[in-house]
Amino acid sequence: MRQIVLDTETTGLEVSQQHRIIEIGCVELIDRKLTGRTYHQYIQPDREIDQGAIEVHGISNESLVDKPRFAEISDDFIEFVKGSQLVIHNAPFDIGFLNAEFALAGTGTIDDLCEVLDTLALARRMHPGQKNNLDALCNRYSVDNSNREFHGALLDARILAEVYLAMTGGQTSLSLSGESEEGVQGREQIRRLPADRPPLKVIRASEEEIAAHTRQLDDIDTASNGACLWLRQGGAPALEGEAQRSEEN
Repeated sequence: MRQIVLDTETTGLEVSQQHRIIEIGCVELIDRKLTGRTYHQYIQPDREIDQGAIEVHGISNESLVDKPRFAEISDDFIEFVKGSQLVIHNAPFDIGFLNAEFALAGTGTIDDLCEVLDTLALARRMHPGQKNNLDALCNRYSVDNSNREFHGALLDARILAEVYLAMTGGQTSLSLSGESEEGVQGREQIRRLPADRPPLKVIRASEEEIAAHTRQLDDIDTASNGACLWLRQGGAPALEGEAQRSEEN
């Protein structure tokens, strides 16, 4: 599976106001592994950059004077991304600008070339009610973004690639918190107990403990207006017949 993590910088926020792309950054993933291949291009937009946008990405009008226009780089860009799945944070923004540039260049739409995965929509499903911008996700998934003084398309694409892999990677280690993987790998994976060892002693809950537990559940049920799931699942009766503690605990 080939994925391209993509980001753009623009002259302003609204494509409907004829704002243009001034930077594209792409990072290639194949089978969820960074390949080291990238695409990066600054672009002459033929219009002024809004001051608010400059404060975000730090790209000045003067720095783009000698850069190619989108139509001049579109073939190379298309060659890099075609047939891939684009991974974009807040994809409608970037796709809207890319399709506007494609229309001006007469090259169809980006949707004709690629599938699109929106990591902002994915993050909102995974973390509803929380901040899900790129900085917040970096903090949540321990991705280093200390070099992100300004937004930059290639830098942000690289950071997003790490965030995306962390978001979708699942559990990668069974080690306890604070325990290094080397420490886990250095131990035996299975410790077999001797066959002639005595059976574990079982200590069953006393009547007083069962009664105290039942009272606690009743208090929880009252405070939650009948929403104590343990009682709904029959937790208290099960305790009477089966509750037990291992002496080793």
